[in-house]
Amino acid sequence: MIFSMLDSSSRYAALHPLFPRAFAYIRDTDLNALTPGVHQIIDKQLFVIVEEANGRTRAEAKLEAHRKYIDIQLVLEGVDEMGWKALVDCHQPMDEHNAERDIRFFADEAATWISTPADHFCIFFPEDAHAPLVSNGPIRKVIFKVAVVAV
Repeated sequence: MIFSMLDSSSRYAALHPLFPRAFAYIRDTDLNALTPGVHQIIDKQLFVIVEEANGRTRAEAKLEAHRKYIDIQLVLEGVDEMGWKALVDCHQPMDEHNAERDIRFFADEAATWISTPADHFCIFFPEDAHAPLVSNGPIRKVIFKVAVVAV
C-alpha cells in the first residue's frame, strides 16, 4: 500500500509498466469534467472509474481485495478515510472471489485508517485489503484499475 500526494506521483511510475500511462492521464485530463462511471484508457488493461458518493461509517465499510487489478485511488473532493489490512491477515471472507467483478469482501476490521484528502492517493496492490469511501461528507474520486499483468 502506498499513500502519497499527487505532486509526488512520478516517484511511483517505475513500479509498474502502466503506472506512467495512468499518471499521464491524471496530468493531461480534466478529471473534474469526467462523468461518473467507467472510462476506458487501454481496454481491460487500464481504465478509470469516477465515483461520487456520500461517505459511510467505518462500520459500514467492508474490506475488499482484488486479484487482477491494482487500484490507484485519487481523491478529487472531500476526504476519504480508507481502511487497510494485509490480505494475509484477513480471515473472515464474506463471499468467494467474484472473478467477473474482480472483488472479494471481508468482515475483518481494518488494521489502520488513512485519511486521504483531495490531491492525495492510495495505491492498493492485490495483497492489500482496503475499505474505501469512509467520510462524514461527500466524496468525489477516481479509481484507476491497472492490470497486474500488463500485456
